[in-house]
Amino acid sequence: MAGDFEQPTRRVVDRLAADLTTGSGTRMILSTMPEVREASLKVAKSAQRLLSIFTHDLEPLVYGEEPFLEAIKRLVLARSYAKVRVLLADPSRAMVDNNRFLALARRLTSCIDMRSMSPEYSTSAGAFIIADDRALVYRLQADRWDGISDMNDPGVVRRYLNFFDEVWQTGMQESQMRQMLM
Repeated sequence: MAGDFEQPTRRVVDRLAADLTTGSGTRMILSTMPEVREASLKVAKSAQRLLSIFTHDLEPLVYGEEPFLEAIKRLVLARSYAKVRVLLADPSRAMVDNNRFLALARRLTSCIDMRSMSPEYSTSAGAFIIADDRALVYRLQADRWDGISDMNDPGVVRRYLNFFDEVWQTGMQESQMRQMLM
């Protein structure tokens, strides 16, 4: 019985190892909040046109920190075409926590777009941030810090960006969120 379980697990581990060795060479494994915060900041600083954030509640320990907010300001104020898109699974929690990212979004409404996920997607467990079509920080479970960061893997990033775009199209800008941003 144990052999039946070990074989498929071994194939998955081998496939993941192959992905890591054939990747861009910039992939890092993350396991702590400071690592996720630093990697997310690095991704935000690398953005030239578009930053896409898929989060449950605008995690203040990552997206509410001053260096991250400064990177966002630099991105959208230095380039008139730059955009930041944020998808939230639970916007009410972000609003209750008096999130500093929301305060910035309120001042930069033409550059930062926020939507709440439609109910069919709001149960997605993961969280990620994508810069343009190259850099990514991804966590399989938003309530854990374990994840990966890759600064140059357009193939993987494209898959997550396609998912983001799909959810973005079905997302709704809640009236509460809109009022708060104005």
